[in-house]
Amino acid sequence: MGKIGLPELLVILAIIIVIFGANRLPGLGKGIGSAIRNFKDGMKDETAEHKS
Repeated sequence: MGKIGLPELLVILAIIIVIFGANRLPGLGKGIGSAIRNFKDGMKDETAEHKS
């Protein structure tokens, strides 16, 4: 398995646009960002509990 380059990322982006449509992408990105943020916050809380 090699690194993912620009051409591969463009193909993946094109597939995502076809599947979800251009109008739904901002909401999808916001949802993914929120999920990642919540996951990171949960990991911080978990590590803080174990240190106490």
